Amino acid sequence: MPLRMLALLQRLIALGLLGVTIGAIWLAIQFDALPFLVIPGMVVGGYAATLAIEFWLLRRSYVDSDLERPSVKQLAHAWAAEAIGAPRVFLWRQPFRSNAEPDHLPGDRRGRRGVLLVHGFLCNRGLWNPWMRRLRAAGIPFVAVNLEPIFGSIDSYAGTIEAGVLGLENATGVAPLIVAHSMGGLAARAWLADEGRSERIHRLVTIATPHAGTRIADRGFGANMGQMRAGGDWLARLSGAEPPALRERFVCFWSHCDNIVFPTRNATLRGADNRHLVATPHVQMAYHPAVFDAVLRLVEGAGPVPSMVR
Repeated sequence: MPLRMLALLQRLIALGLLGVTIGAIWLAIQFDALPFLVIPGMVVGGYAATLAIEFWLLRRSYVDSDLERPSVKQLAHAWAAEAIGAPRVFLWRQPFRSNAEPDHLPGDRRGRRGVLLVHGFLCNRGLWNPWMRRLRAAGIPFVAVNLEPIFGSIDSYAGTIEAGVLGLENATGVAPLIVAHSMGGLAARAWLADEGRSERIHRLVTIATPHAGTRIADRGFGANMGQMRAGGDWLARLSGAEPPALRERFVCFWSHCDNIVFPTRNATLRGADNRHLVATPHVQMAYHPAVFDAVLRLVEGAGPVPSMVR
């Protein structure tokens, strides 16, 4: 599988950061000048500060009287989880391991429901590496797609999702379940908007998807980022095209500590099965054990997934 553009860009960033760190250490040793070690510290500090600003903006999106407003302790817990976990995604899994886990379409899985994994903005299929290992071990067919162009229209991803669904249909003979993180949930909904496609999936599970947009999109660029702005025409058209019966097959995971999608309730949908993840930041929601367990229940047909309790 060829190296995709996002993986290449993130690889260059990761190697550049590594080069800066090694260079600073070499200069400190070569010239006996410990101040050079401040350079990698500034990189780490800048990253931590950027995350802190995101969580500050998130907290500001709540009014003081809102009972769902996250506490400072919860936000600190979420900030630490994202600060530790996100670099593994953006500096390792996606740039260097995006092709490490191939799609799993065994020929003997007829009648076994498969899973289509759809990533979000500035991500690729490497996001799902832990999922793919667990799905393979459980014998569940899966396809993980790459959505490109990186800054293209969300509508332009329909062909990629169609190919993934078709591959699972051909391999298993049954409608797959779609699991989508962040923008990927909007891409899946946009694909579903075409007539007849709603019958080709079993369920749609979205994780931290800005169904009603996010304020952070106001500070971004690209066609897809523009479509994710809260109150935008694109989101209004998407929502207006969905029949209520289709929403009943959606499971939407959200968190009041989502540092990317806020107001955080924008990750829920009226008529869907909305489930809250306590004190969990944006990227780490994709790895919350409750999400995988819920998907496993849906794939295995173990009846309705029990509602999560805060």
